[in-house]
Amino acid sequence: RIAVIGLGHVGLPLMVEFAKKYPTLGFDINSARIHQLREGNDLMKDLSKGELQDAIQGSYSFDPKDLADFNVYIITVPTPVDKQKRPDLSALENSCQLIGDVLAPGDVVIFESTVFPGATEEVCVPILEQRSGMKLNDTIFAGYSPERINPGDKKHRLTTVQKVTSGSNPETAAFVDSLYQSIITAGTHPASSIKVAEASKVIENTQRDLNIALFNESAMIFDRMGINSSDVFDAAGTKWNFHRYQPGLVGGHCIPVDPYYLTYAAKQVGYDTNVILAGRRVNERMVPMIVEKIQQLVSEAGQLPSEVDLLVLGQTFKGDVADFRNSKAVRLGVV
Repeated sequence: RIAVIGLGHVGLPLMVEFAKKYPTLGFDINSARIHQLREGNDLMKDLSKGELQDAIQGSYSFDPKDLADFNVYIITVPTPVDKQKRPDLSALENSCQLIGDVLAPGDVVIFESTVFPGATEEVCVPILEQRSGMKLNDTIFAGYSPERINPGDKKHRLTTVQKVTSGSNPETAAFVDSLYQSIITAGTHPASSIKVAEASKVIENTQRDLNIALFNESAMIFDRMGINSSDVFDAAGTKWNFHRYQPGLVGGHCIPVDPYYLTYAAKQVGYDTNVILAGRRVNERMVPMIVEKIQQLVSEAGQLPSEVDLLVLGQTFKGDVADFRNSKAVRLGVV
């Protein structure tokens, strides 16, 4: 009996897939979200009404009292950063308190939220133990399986992307892996520890952030040289081992956020990151750079900024999603 906590881009598809095979509850503190889902409407546009109706053993709730009848809890709440770019685990901690109050002996709590390596065992588990009065690997158990959802992508879906799994002891690791194997057609990859699984998630998106930063910075350089960067990338792309990325705005809740979880963890062990933060600075520079480019074009046309209208096509953080979180396109209208 599975309860999925947090019904955003990650939790809702997960809840629907599990509900095809197991009694499953989708829980979210946002009552409006729950009412919409009960009516078969996903305003985030990740799932159609038909896909929601496929969850034949699923139900939705925003009442914490409904969580008591389950024995597997999967937490998929957001983990953003604060204004100082430090991990904000408040939603995760609140979820642990909520679940800790209803845990029973033998229950398993699985985390999918992106965290720094060590957060599950050093931050989350102590809350579960304190609220439940039980000990990890004695009467309660934990797992970690990083989410790999790509919002707006209709090809790489939950079930078609290999899933990393882990557990707090060998028996729990085997249970968590078998649970996900029951819904993930692409298979699973059992990690050697929870920390390894946590680290694999932050490095995935940090790598993408750095790759995009290379192309963004290259585009800025080529622009100053009067060279069309797209032509450069097309030419370079004719080599078999050249990996093409598209310069642009890096927004959303993953790629521009997850690197800060890794740099935070690095600082805790006495290492000052260089390359990762350099990439972050480059990508954050793209909004003012585009604004400067627009101002230059306006000036070359002999007009003042107040005399022109600017049309922005697409305001969410990427195409085919209904998510405005950390959207750099929205910031264009503010700068």
